[in-house]
Order: sequence, then structure tokens, then C-alpha cells
Amino acid sequence: MDAQGRGRADDVDPADQWVLNPNTGEYELRLSPSAPQSGIPGPRRAAPSPSRMGAPGSRTTAPVAPGRDVPPPRRRRGAPPEEPLPGRRGRRPVKQKSKAKKALLWTGGTMAFVLVAGATTGYFYLKHLEGNVGTTDVGDAAASSFSKDEAFNILIIGTDKRTGEGNEGYGDAGSVGHADTTILLHVAKDRTNATALSIPRDLIVDIPDCKTKQEDGTDTVVAGQDGVRFNRSLGERGRDAGCTMRTVEAATGIKPDHFVMADFNAVKTLTTAVDGVEVCVENAVNDKKSKLVLPAGTSKVEGERALAFVRTRHAFGNEGDLDRIKVQQQFLGSLMRKMTSGDTLTSPTKLLKLAEAATNALTVNEAIGKVGTLKDIALELKKVPTKNISFMTIPVVDNPAETIKATVVVDRTRAPAIFDAIAGDVSFTEVKKQEKKEKAEVAARLKGTKSAASDVRVRILNGGAAGGSAQQQLAHLQTEEGVTKSENAGNAEAALAKTTLEYAPDQADQARRLADIMGLSGAAMKPGKSVTNAQGLPAMTLTLGKDFKGAGVKLNSSTAAAPNVDKSTADKAQCAS
Repeated sequence: MDAQGRGRADDVDPADQWVLNPNTGEYELRLSPSAPQSGIPGPRRAAPSPSRMGAPGSRTTAPVAPGRDVPPPRRRRGAPPEEPLPGRRGRRPVKQKSKAKKALLWTGGTMAFVLVAGATTGYFYLKHLEGNVGTTDVGDAAASSFSKDEAFNILIIGTDKRTGEGNEGYGDAGSVGHADTTILLHVAKDRTNATALSIPRDLIVDIPDCKTKQEDGTDTVVAGQDGVRFNRSLGERGRDAGCTMRTVEAATGIKPDHFVMADFNAVKTLTTAVDGVEVCVENAVNDKKSKLVLPAGTSKVEGERALAFVRTRHAFGNEGDLDRIKVQQQFLGSLMRKMTSGDTLTSPTKLLKLAEAATNALTVNEAIGKVGTLKDIALELKKVPTKNISFMTIPVVDNPAETIKATVVVDRTRAPAIFDAIAGDVSFTEVKKQEKKEKAEVAARLKGTKSAASDVRVRILNGGAAGGSAQQQLAHLQTEEGVTKSENAGNAEAALAKTTLEYAPDQADQARRLADIMGLSGAAMKPGKSVTNAQGLPAMTLTLGKDFKGAGVKLNSSTAAAPNVDKSTADKAQCAS
């Protein structure tokens, strides 16, 4: 209420002013005695008590005195004050609440009603959204539940299925949809990073046998095929998303936990829901086949034009699927930035549009088919900084069995390192782990002078790391870190869960240098005794445990050594070329 209204008749807080007229059965506004009164008679009321203050709907009226069928009329404006009724003379008047307090109670009562109504509406709306989401029973190909406390892998499948108006020109007529665009999204256990690994549709793979659920509820096994395109793992012969999940596991060694599948409409509706996504091209585009027309530089695309952007193969690079994948990764990065921007998150209209578009576009496995579970997944993804979401594609080479190159195969020299890093929950961006605070005496082992790397003498043992790790770490220390006085001492007598460094008191400065190089914690440093190296000189002992993630990967980091593969991150806008 503004200041100009003070002292006027309408400057009376309506809280506690509405009473029931027994003659009409309706509530009527009855203002305080000092304010103008309604001419309609009403029951005499005791002064309001704190427990009776609130919204109109919560009012209760004082009982009518026995023998009074009709309450006496209220004092009209200008009439002298009436005497108290018999039996009430001398009674202390009830102290009135201040207007500020009454306003607060009114507001609180109203808000409580709104929240209750909102909660009910929210429940029904969530059930409505849940009805939008399609689910597929893929059996044990997917996990039976979603855990917010573990790393997880979601297989994102974009199909070429034709659904919806305007999609007649896309995909194969009558097709149930193939795996046209596929991304394996790994989200780290500590939510500091994520990796989005694209799988080329023309990658030659072995599709394993897979059990699928029929419409009548019975199971059937679809026979596998060797040496075929990856996109045939979905749709053909009745293969469902579970078959695609099994194919990914067979090809990479990484088991997807869940899948999210969408068709062409998803790109249209999601981009429209957020009022468009910014994309950038180095050169102007005029693709006759996809009908994509864009000027050089930055443009905003949504709906049909957004779909044309992610589907075009003839506007970029060598006009192949691998170049299209790069463009799709750039587009997804831009879509992620737009969806998590303040402009979207603070707009109820956009959020509702986004919720409708996303749920209508998705088919998922049964374990995550509830809107509440999908919300939990979205909240976990939101914890990952966009700068630590890495996009990359499985390293591939041309299929050597083909004269005319049309398909690709996994590059066995580069791909395994990427597969191992993802399976081991290792990031491809610089991410520091949040270590538990160590006791002061343990942490103190890292404090003090450090010797030069060239003065560090260390023997390396493999105590549970992958085969060849000791030699690989030795090569890294000598060639990359300058620790030339190091040697491979073979396998340890027993396997260790954690990497350790044992050293004598007079080698503490060497130990601190090696700990700095390798990211060792104070707990990993074990004061003890030295050993004799091949030259008969005292040396420390470094034992690589099961936590060792690879040569050059610091133990206090969840970061993998940079692979020899093109990589981008979701926080950076790039121009397609």
C-alpha cells in the first residue's frame, strides 16, 4: 500500500475484516469502528484473537447470543458511541495487532494457500510431463536404477525416424529409426567433469545378439551381425536401444547405464523452447540439400533451421559424417550454454516450454522414466562446469577392407587410451580432486625444500597398476620431467590399492620434488629407508598402485594425459568450417 493512501477509508487492512452474514450466507467486509461502516447489519463479534487472524476463508464467527435471532445493527457513521452490553462493562479491550503484523499474516496466509495449490498443481503437472515420456524395457542392457552418488554413463541416441509434420524429407521412408547420431556421455562421480564421446554412424562394429521385448510382452532374441555399420544397431530387424547399448559396450568396453533417445523433432522443439541457439560458421553456407542458408559469422537458429544445421553434411569440411559430428558437438555445446544461462533459468515461460519439449521428445529406459528421476539426472549434470565437459569422437581410420572409402574402423593405437580413461572416471580437462584434509603431521611431509628433478633417485615398481605402467612412467619421468636418475625395478611383491613413495630422512627434499611432479599426497609419502639402485647408490622406492591412471597423470587430479585426438569443451563457442 502506498503512502498516499494513509488515513483514507480504503487504508484498512482487509485481514480479519470479513465476516459471515447469517441472513445472506455470504462474507461481507466489516471495517473497524473508526472507519466507515457497511449499512448491512451483521453479527456482533468479539475482538479478533491472534489464532483467528488470517485470510477470509479461515474466519470463524462468534456464536449469536441466545434469544437473539437477528443481531443488532452496527453503529452508523456519526452516531455517538454505544454503551457496552451488560456483562461486558469494564472488560479490557483486546489489543489490536499493528497493521504491519496484520499485513504479514495476510500475506503469509495467502502464500500458504498459493503454495498448497501450487503443490497440487505441480504434482498433476509432473504426472502430465511423465505421460509425455516414452519408455522402453531393455532388460539388463541398462541399470535397474539411477544413483546420485556414482559415476554414470548415458547413451544419447538421435534417430533418423520420421515423426511429426515437416519431417517427410528426412530419414528412410517407413524406417523405425537408425542410430543416426550417438553420444556416450560419461559423468564423473565427483561431478567435476564429463566426457561426451561421439560414435560415428559409419563405424564398422560387431552387433551382438540382443534380447528385445515384443508388443505382446514376450521376449525374442535378435541375432547379431559382424562387420556392419554402427547405425544398424538400432531399428533394423526390430533392434531396440538395448541392442545399441550392447553394441557400444562391445566396441568400447564401456557399459552404458541408461539411454535417452530422440528423433528429429527434439532439435526443433528444444531450440524453439529456448528461443534459438547461437551457431557460428567461418564461411557463408547455402546447402541445396539441407536447405541451410547462413551468413558467415554468428547466427541464431531454431526449429527447422536448427535441424538443417545439425544434419547438413555438404557445407563443412570434407562433406563427411566425421565433419558433421564436429558441427553437432559445437551445436550441443551452444545448446548447453543456452539451457543453463540465466536468461533461460529465470524465465518460467521458457522453463515450461523446455519441460514440455524435452519430455515429448524423449524415449528412455524404464529405470529413468519417472520425471523425478529425469530431474535428478538434470540436477547432477548441472553440477558439472561447462568448461569441464569435453567433446571428442572415437579415433578412427579408413576401413582397410574397402577400395572406395565409405566406412571407418576404430584406431587401435589411439582409441584404447580414451576408452580406459572414461572407464576409469578420468577427466580430459584439468580438474583438481577434493582431497580430505590430512592430519597436520602427514600434510607436513609435503612442506619444505625440494631438490632439483635431476637429483631425484628413484626405483619404480608396479604394485597393481596396468601392465607396462612402470616402464611408461619411467619414460615420462626421464623425458618429460627431467628425473634422469630413475629406473624400472619390475613388479612389487604385493599389490597396493594406493601408490606410495618410500624414502629415507635424508631424501625428504627428493621425495617432495617427486611428490610435486606426480601429485602425491602426504599420506602417499612413507618415511622409511632407502634402497640401493643399479649404480649402488641410495634411492627411493616408488610403487605404483591400482590408483595409478597412466604416465603423466597426477594422482591428485582426475585428469587424463591429453590424447592424440581433436577435443573441444562446452564452454567455448567455435565456428564450423
